[in-house]
Amino acid sequence: MSRYKVLVDSSVWIQYFRYGDGEKLSRLIEEDLVCTNELIFTEIAPILIKNGQNEVLDGLKALEFVPLIINWEGIRNLQLHNLNQGINKIGIPDLIILQQVIDEKLSLYTLDKHFKLMQKHVNFDLYS
Repeated sequence: MSRYKVLVDSSVWIQYFRYGDGEKLSRLIEEDLVCTNELIFTEIAPILIKNGQNEVLDGLKALEFVPLIINWEGIRNLQLHNLNQGINKIGIPDLIILQQVIDEKLSLYTLDKHFKLMQKHVNFDLYS
């Protein structure tokens, strides 16, 4: 189990809502370890609203929201570091999430392979 609050990436939420595949996520929710941010919430909320999944939306709104403080120079440095390591095509939203995980000492639960690539060269906690 992670030592930290766990920031759950949209890739995990999408899998959870689409396939109901989420024993790990359910356990984290029950243990009150899950947090989110406005970026991740904004990635998944519109489809929930469109599909009329108001209870699910309300459940997400009840999670702890960690405020985003974006250090643009830090984002540029992360991207440069990735490029120097041969890691290409990392989107700015993923770098913002990575920066928050590092700065706030969160664990990240994601299914996005980019984060596993970055973890080889950047120190942060991936929940597994």
